Amino acid sequence: MENFKLQAKTFFGFETILADELRSIGAADVSIKNRLVEFYGDTGFMYKANYSLSTALRILKPILSFSVKNENQLYERFKKFEWENYLSIENTFVIDATVHSSYFTHSHYAALKVKDALADRFQQKFGKRPSVDKIKPEIWFNLHISHDKVTLSLDSSGESLHRRGYKTAHGKAPLNEVLAAGLLKTAGWNGKGNLLDPMCGSGTILTEAALMAANIPPQIHRKHFAFQNWKDYDEILFDKIKETRLKRISEFSGKIVGFDINPTVLEIAEQNISNAGLSDFAEVFRKDFFKTEKDLFPVLILFNPPYNERLESDNEILYKSIGDTLKNNYPNTFAWFITSDLSAKKFVGLKPSKKIKVYNGKLECDFLRYDIYEGSKKASKT
Repeated sequence: MENFKLQAKTFFGFETILADELRSIGAADVSIKNRLVEFYGDTGFMYKANYSLSTALRILKPILSFSVKNENQLYERFKKFEWENYLSIENTFVIDATVHSSYFTHSHYAALKVKDALADRFQQKFGKRPSVDKIKPEIWFNLHISHDKVTLSLDSSGESLHRRGYKTAHGKAPLNEVLAAGLLKTAGWNGKGNLLDPMCGSGTILTEAALMAANIPPQIHRKHFAFQNWKDYDEILFDKIKETRLKRISEFSGKIVGFDINPTVLEIAEQNISNAGLSDFAEVFRKDFFKTEKDLFPVLILFNPPYNERLESDNEILYKSIGDTLKNNYPNTFAWFITSDLSAKKFVGLKPSKKIKVYNGKLECDFLRYDIYEGSKKASKT
């Protein structure tokens, strides 16, 4: 099979981690861009990337690129494009657009012009046009316009790859699965040792940590990818790739533990962990983190504390309590947490050894690491 260019989209700050993931599964010519990583692979590798990557949001296959400077040129160029090679009259489709350009100022309007060009070409050639379906389309197109450069890609994933298929219920403000995976990898979680999420909510961090620990493909429970609707879809090849990948599942001897004080949320976490088939790997307990002490060694702590957007005083109490608990009850620990309260670190009472900017949706966040030593840092080093 011939290699072609592919793009894996991700969150800001996870590009290097995603590039490392791609190299680890055999991607060629990996190149880091803004919120995406370009690479080369064949059809089978595109299937494997969708199935295996934990920090990718979607995998795009660019199929057309050109430069234009107005909407008429955009329409005419796309009317000449041989859309019929990629979808039939019976297919439903959608065009998702991202626009950063002074020539094209509205992404929805640009997508509409491209959709009109597609529809008019089909109408002229076949007397009928395919239908748009924004909810559950069969063929997904991605339109990207930067200045005057236009790129059309096939979206091989369809629904975002954070939709793993194991969540049947959500707690309040659930963490995106790709974000959780990226945070775990940033924190150095490699599936060895023990992990604690002391404010686990619906269990996303625990579930993603367990998938990594046992080397289980993140999309093992996903029912469908957009490439399965393509004209050249090779079902036998995809089944073979899944079978090969499943043989790499490994044993895990550590412990992955979550605490929360809300029994309803803990039930959701237990259900999601069970749905993922990971009940033997991760467990949750009804505990107040601020009344606990370290009983796992070694342990990596990683969590997403609740955040009160209205009351800074509540956040001050929360983060001071986090700092006091870590300092007094969790010696010799690396502790990481994510927060959208960018003033949080001043309340913790400890100096972070690392601060990494990440985004939770559109919210700018700090991902903070605290190195907790028994006694003073100086004494520990001595």
